[in-house]
Amino acid sequence: MSYPAPRYFGEKGEINATFRRADADPDFVSKPVQTAGPTVSRGTAYHYLATTASTGGEFGLYRVDMGPEFGGPTTHFHKTISESFFILSGTMRLFDGERWIDGTAGDYLYVPVGGLHAFRNESGEPVSMLMLFAPGAPREGYFEGITELATLSDEERAEFFIRHDSYFV
Repeated sequence: MSYPAPRYFGEKGEINATFRRADADPDFVSKPVQTAGPTVSRGTAYHYLATTASTGGEFGLYRVDMGPEFGGPTTHFHKTISESFFILSGTMRLFDGERWIDGTAGDYLYVPVGGLHAFRNESGEPVSMLMLFAPGAPREGYFEGITELATLSDEERAEFFIRHDSYFV
Protein backbone atom coordinates (compact mmCIF):
# COMPACT_ATOMS: atom_id res chain seq x y z
CA MET A 1 0.00 0.00 0.00
CA SER A 2 1.20 3.48 -0.78
CA TYR A 3 -0.07 6.98 -0.26
CA PRO A 4 -2.37 8.42 -2.94
CA ALA A 5 -0.92 10.75 -5.57
CA PRO A 6 -0.43 14.32 -4.32
CA ARG A 7 -3.36 16.70 -4.77
CA TYR A 8 -1.87 19.75 -3.12
CA PHE A 9 1.18 21.25 -4.75
CA GLY A 10 1.88 24.30 -2.59
CA GLU A 11 5.06 24.61 -0.56
CA LYS A 12 3.80 26.29 2.61
CA GLY A 13 0.36 24.88 3.33
CA GLU A 14 -2.85 26.84 3.76
CA ILE A 15 -5.02 28.10 6.58
CA ASN A 16 -8.27 26.35 5.67
CA ALA A 17 -9.36 24.10 8.58
CA THR A 18 -12.95 24.09 9.86
CA PHE A 19 -13.89 23.75 13.55
CA ARG A 20 -17.32 22.87 14.94
CA ARG A 21 -18.14 22.94 18.64
CA ALA A 22 -19.71 19.85 20.21
CA ASP A 23 -22.63 21.90 21.56
CA ALA A 24 -23.62 23.32 18.16
CA ASP A 25 -27.30 22.90 17.32
CA PRO A 26 -28.17 20.08 14.91
CA ASP A 27 -28.36 21.12 11.28
CA PHE A 28 -31.53 19.12 10.77
CA VAL A 29 -34.05 17.39 13.04
CA SER A 30 -36.46 15.04 11.33
CA LYS A 31 -40.06 15.59 12.31
CA PRO A 32 -42.14 12.77 13.79
CA VAL A 33 -43.98 11.07 10.94
CA GLN A 34 -45.47 7.80 9.89
CA THR A 35 -43.30 6.68 6.99
CA ALA A 36 -44.01 4.29 4.18
CA GLY A 37 -41.20 2.12 3.01
CA PRO A 38 -38.10 0.79 4.71
CA THR A 39 -37.04 3.76 6.82
CA VAL A 40 -38.53 4.95 10.10
CA SER A 41 -37.66 8.44 11.30
CA ARG A 42 -38.96 9.92 14.55
CA GLY A 43 -37.24 13.12 15.56
CA THR A 44 -33.69 12.01 14.83
CA ALA A 45 -31.19 14.89 14.95
CA TYR A 46 -28.57 15.07 12.18
CA HIS A 47 -25.45 17.14 12.77
CA TYR A 48 -23.80 17.86 9.42
CA LEU A 49 -20.19 17.86 10.60
CA ALA A 50 -18.52 17.58 7.18
CA THR A 51 -20.61 17.44 4.04
CA THR A 52 -19.51 16.44 0.57
CA ALA A 53 -19.65 20.16 -0.29
CA SER A 54 -17.40 21.20 2.61
CA THR A 55 -14.84 18.42 1.96
CA GLY A 56 -14.71 18.77 -1.81
CA GLY A 57 -16.32 15.35 -2.23
CA GLU A 58 -13.77 13.45 -0.14
CA PHE A 59 -16.18 12.26 2.57
CA GLY A 60 -19.29 13.10 4.54
CA LEU A 61 -19.33 12.92 8.36
CA TYR A 62 -22.55 13.18 10.34
CA ARG A 63 -23.45 12.82 14.02
CA VAL A 64 -26.79 11.12 14.36
CA ASP A 65 -28.68 11.41 17.66
CA MET A 66 -31.66 9.08 17.87
CA GLY A 67 -34.27 9.24 20.60
CA PRO A 68 -35.41 6.22 22.60
CA GLU A 69 -38.07 5.25 20.05
CA PHE A 70 -37.53 2.23 17.80
CA GLY A 71 -36.14 3.34 14.45
CA GLY A 72 -33.64 2.88 11.67
CA PRO A 73 -33.42 1.63 8.08
CA THR A 74 -33.86 -1.99 7.03
CA THR A 75 -31.17 -3.95 5.19
CA HIS A 76 -29.73 -2.09 2.23
CA PHE A 77 -26.53 -1.41 0.30
CA HIS A 78 -24.89 1.43 -1.62
CA LYS A 79 -23.35 1.19 -5.08
CA THR A 80 -21.15 4.30 -4.88
CA ILE A 81 -20.16 4.86 -1.25
CA SER A 82 -18.83 3.02 1.76
CA GLU A 83 -20.40 3.70 5.14
CA SER A 84 -18.90 3.57 8.61
CA PHE A 85 -20.56 3.73 12.01
CA PHE A 86 -18.88 4.75 15.27
CA ILE A 87 -21.06 4.53 18.38
CA LEU A 88 -20.63 7.50 20.72
CA SER A 89 -23.21 6.58 23.38
CA GLY A 90 -26.07 4.19 23.94
CA THR A 91 -26.66 0.85 22.24
CA MET A 92 -27.23 0.63 18.49
CA ARG A 93 -28.15 -2.62 16.75
CA LEU A 94 -25.88 -2.96 13.71
CA PHE A 95 -26.35 -5.51 10.91
CA ASP A 96 -23.09 -6.49 9.19
CA GLY A 97 -24.75 -8.47 6.39
CA GLU A 98 -24.71 -11.71 8.40
CA ARG A 99 -25.75 -10.97 11.95
CA TRP A 100 -27.08 -8.26 14.25
CA ILE A 101 -24.58 -6.88 16.76
CA ASP A 102 -25.22 -4.63 19.76
CA GLY A 103 -22.80 -1.75 19.25
CA THR A 104 -21.96 0.39 22.28
CA ALA A 105 -19.73 3.40 22.92
CA GLY A 106 -16.43 2.98 21.08
CA ASP A 107 -17.64 0.21 18.73
CA TYR A 108 -17.13 0.66 15.00
CA LEU A 109 -18.57 -0.96 11.86
CA TYR A 110 -17.15 -0.43 8.36
CA VAL A 111 -19.32 -1.36 5.36
CA PRO A 112 -17.54 -1.41 1.97
CA VAL A 113 -19.31 -0.37 -1.23
CA GLY A 114 -22.01 -2.97 -1.96
CA GLY A 115 -22.03 -4.34 1.59
CA LEU A 116 -25.38 -5.26 3.10
CA HIS A 117 -26.07 -3.43 6.34
CA ALA A 118 -28.74 -1.92 8.56
CA PHE A 119 -28.98 -0.22 11.93
CA ARG A 120 -31.71 0.47 14.43
CA ASN A 121 -32.28 1.65 17.94
CA GLU A 122 -34.14 -1.04 19.87
CA SER A 123 -32.79 -0.09 23.30
CA GLY A 124 -35.54 2.23 24.50
CA GLU A 125 -32.76 4.72 25.32
CA PRO A 126 -31.20 7.53 23.26
CA VAL A 127 -28.20 6.65 21.09
CA SER A 128 -25.61 8.79 19.34
CA MET A 129 -23.23 7.75 16.57
CA LEU A 130 -20.99 9.09 13.84
CA MET A 131 -21.71 8.07 10.25
CA LEU A 132 -18.97 8.46 7.65
CA PHE A 133 -19.61 8.16 3.90
CA ALA A 134 -16.67 7.93 1.50
CA PRO A 135 -16.30 9.33 -0.99
CA GLY A 136 -18.63 12.17 -0.11
CA ALA A 137 -22.22 12.07 -1.29
CA PRO A 138 -25.05 14.60 -0.80
CA ARG A 139 -26.64 12.67 2.08
CA GLU A 140 -28.37 15.77 3.46
CA GLY A 141 -31.06 15.39 0.79
CA TYR A 142 -31.62 11.82 1.94
CA PHE A 143 -31.81 12.70 5.64
CA GLU A 144 -34.20 15.56 4.99
CA GLY A 145 -36.29 13.65 2.45
CA ILE A 146 -37.01 10.48 4.43
CA THR A 147 -39.53 12.35 6.56
CA GLU A 148 -41.72 12.77 3.47
CA LEU A 149 -41.74 9.14 2.29
CA ALA A 150 -45.35 8.57 3.32
CA THR A 151 -46.48 11.33 0.96
CA LEU A 152 -44.75 9.78 -2.08
CA SER A 153 -46.19 7.30 -4.54
CA ASP A 154 -44.46 3.91 -4.85
CA GLU A 155 -42.73 5.13 -8.01
CA GLU A 156 -41.59 8.39 -6.40
CA ARG A 157 -40.31 6.50 -3.36
CA ALA A 158 -38.35 4.07 -5.57
CA GLU A 159 -36.84 7.00 -7.49
CA PHE A 160 -35.93 8.75 -4.21
CA PHE A 161 -33.96 5.72 -2.98
CA ILE A 162 -32.16 5.24 -6.31
CA ARG A 163 -31.28 8.96 -6.45
CA HIS A 164 -29.75 8.60 -2.98
CA ASP A 165 -27.86 5.36 -3.72
CA SER A 166 -29.91 3.28 -1.27
CA TYR A 167 -30.95 -0.17 -2.47
CA PHE A 168 -33.15 -2.00 0.01
CA VAL A 169 -33.44 -5.79 0.00
